[in-house]
Amino acid sequence: MSRQALHDGWTLRAASGVDVPPEIADRPVPATVPGCVHTDLLDAGLIPDPYLDDNELSLAWIGRADWRYRTTFQPPAGDHDRVDLVCGGLDTVATVSVNGVEVGRTENMHRSYRFDVRALLRDGDNELTVAFDSVYRYAEAQRDRLGDRPNAYPEPFQFVRKMACNFGWDWGPTLVTAGIWQDIGLHAWSTARLATVRPLVTLDGRDGRVEVHVEVERASDVPLTVRAAVGGVRAEAVVEAGQRTAVLTLAVREPALWWPRGYGEQARHLLDVTLHAPDGETLDAWSRRIGFRTVRLDTTPDEHGTPFALSVNDVPVFVRGVNWIPDDAFPTRITRERLAERFAQAADANVNLLRVWGGGRYESEDFYDLADERGLLVQQDFLFACAAYPEEEPFATEVAAEAAEQVTRLTPHPSLVLWTGNNENIWGWHDWDWQEPLAGRTWGRGYYLDVLPRVVGELDPTRPYWPGSPWSGTEAIHPNDPAHGTTHIWDVWNTDDYTKYREYVPRFVAEFGYQGPPTYATLRRALSDEPLAPDSPGMAHHQKAVGGDAKLQRGLDAHLPPPADFDDWHYLTQLNQARAIQLGVEHFRSHRSVCAGTIVWQLNDCWPVTSWSAVDGDGRRKPLWYALRHAYADRLLTVQPRDGGGPAGGGGPAGAGLALVAVNETGEPWTVPVTVTRVTLTGEPRAKTSVDLDAPPYSSVTLALPAELARPDESRRELLVAEAGDTAERALWFFAEDRDVPWPTAAWDATVEPVDGGQRVRVTARTVLRDLTLFPDRLDPGATVDDALVTLLPGESTTFTVRSGAPLDPAALTTRPVMRAVNDLT
Repeated sequence: MSRQALHDGWTLRAASGVDVPPEIADRPVPATVPGCVHTDLLDAGLIPDPYLDDNELSLAWIGRADWRYRTTFQPPAGDHDRVDLVCGGLDTVATVSVNGVEVGRTENMHRSYRFDVRALLRDGDNELTVAFDSVYRYAEAQRDRLGDRPNAYPEPFQFVRKMACNFGWDWGPTLVTAGIWQDIGLHAWSTARLATVRPLVTLDGRDGRVEVHVEVERASDVPLTVRAAVGGVRAEAVVEAGQRTAVLTLAVREPALWWPRGYGEQARHLLDVTLHAPDGETLDAWSRRIGFRTVRLDTTPDEHGTPFALSVNDVPVFVRGVNWIPDDAFPTRITRERLAERFAQAADANVNLLRVWGGGRYESEDFYDLADERGLLVQQDFLFACAAYPEEEPFATEVAAEAAEQVTRLTPHPSLVLWTGNNENIWGWHDWDWQEPLAGRTWGRGYYLDVLPRVVGELDPTRPYWPGSPWSGTEAIHPNDPAHGTTHIWDVWNTDDYTKYREYVPRFVAEFGYQGPPTYATLRRALSDEPLAPDSPGMAHHQKAVGGDAKLQRGLDAHLPPPADFDDWHYLTQLNQARAIQLGVEHFRSHRSVCAGTIVWQLNDCWPVTSWSAVDGDGRRKPLWYALRHAYADRLLTVQPRDGGGPAGGGGPAGAGLALVAVNETGEPWTVPVTVTRVTLTGEPRAKTSVDLDAPPYSSVTLALPAELARPDESRRELLVAEAGDTAERALWFFAEDRDVPWPTAAWDATVEPVDGGQRVRVTARTVLRDLTLFPDRLDPGATVDDALVTLLPGESTTFTVRSGAPLDPAALTTRPVMRAVNDLT
């Protein structure tokens, strides 16, 4: 047996297409494999960077052209029964030929393909070509044949099995790719090979159990032996002549378990599977690291409706999640190192689950291996998003094959705890005016309620399946009913202020979000606008949400002082985004006994854009990231209205009932004295109380606050401060919106001293400082800071640590627009 990568010597050529520039037409271009047309043309200097300014628009022709990849290769040495050309992923409508002979056609980006080419090979050079037809032409032809169906965007993305967000989204560019996007190579083998290995890992009490389901492909009809080993335990099975499958069961006594981050260690165990010929020769081998753990999804109806509560190893896990989109519009640019950086950003923000959204891809082996290693749970959507999908051929067959391949591929990974049928399509059928234009045509229901649950049930019954996000649990209840199953909250942002989050006490929030612009350094790299303005050409092009800027302005008007210039606008819109999500998360966590989790939209971006992300398209942390780290803390203090709403600055109307809620998401009791003080903006105490907090592990405790704390003397000049020593960050509650507060002009003293790798900035407040934040990327695009959104009362101090490649100017570092507070606007 041998494997030979075919990644070298490729060239790319435009075969035909509308508006192909003459300098590119019929010109051979060096091609990187894996890769795509866009990145090859970019590397060759033939197109501008599509992420800069509005260059995206001038590159639309690429998705409408046909492309041809070509290379030559030497055949594998030796005599083999079979030589297969193995294509890990072709994007998307491809014809594969060897030495001028067509060996196969593909039309699904999400599948791998294997073609027997042994009879076509010759000594010396062999030619391999992969011709890609325009995916637009294919999708539009399928649409015309089957009848149009509604979707969220004016693109035919539901008529081809391809990454939907390539066609643009309300946070992404329209860059319709083509190319050999996964590994490609030759696999030479004899007698038989391991076609699939599917380990189903469970626990029987404290003992581990692995059922290894093996399927072989044969070139000879002889008896075969399959052996498996894990944790010092071995098993063996014979695959008799004429048979293709075997099941080996291994029982491992009390193995170390795999736990989500924060709940225990991420123990993994090497599982080896080998295939042997009758004479004992090893024909093939497969090896993965598995984790012993159980997953359970509780949806048993209760007095509040239908829960959606995840347990791992019989321990309930409150989900502190984020939605994940492809980290680049060109997936082959996403390295393991880049994924590791995003995962570190997620974990450092106290996230424990990533939901892989259904308009992207089935994530990579690197993604899942890192999730296994770091204890991040994963919810993987099947790839259907925001559209009515046809269920006719060829899609019915493609979807079933795609699902079976991906479910089988991902069975070894303990981090994968949930499969979801689609993103918002069942909701869309109910509420987005689809039913009349569909006129009875298929829209995907059969996938979500029949095909996909059957595939998961047959191939991986160890993991739960949920038909959609959102989904109530039954067709008898509206799919986005907050009292049942999972819900998406998008009236906040689209039409309503973020204080409306407090009107929801959902069972599980799978999407909610609020926009903010990317960091200043990211904007300056991506845009040539002079000057930058909220509505300057580049800013407008990199705002993909319909009405997005008006919604940002509505949020500012409701809460914050008016900005005087772009620097103010940039700080305030980022701040408002952070406050919106912090308010929502803290509210939902305060109802922990009813709500079992939140998944914020979204962690990351695929390019520089104004969006809902916490980490922008250049990988820089926005203020939202710091707010998320606070709101998702293991131990959270938060002041919440309990018999009335209130402004989002933390506040509520005078007279509203208030409670202190302590959320303990650790395995240890949280026992600590807590003080709550009502103070003026000058720091003068007006009322104070002390309580002894006793929050059991994995629980929340609600303590009503006395009226003398909840009712200010001067609502515009007072706030509450709740403190639990160094066991948690303090909680603040302002009784009025920032726009209505008579803020003193911000004043502070600052010192800057060098430290290893950067500088330490110590700020002492001479006045109250509201949401003090440093933006060192304005001075050095590579600079970072360890904290943000710090509110200080007069006389209080805080310290920021700035990391940068070279020392930054202390004066610039401690004045606007680098150092900001809400009350530096007054």
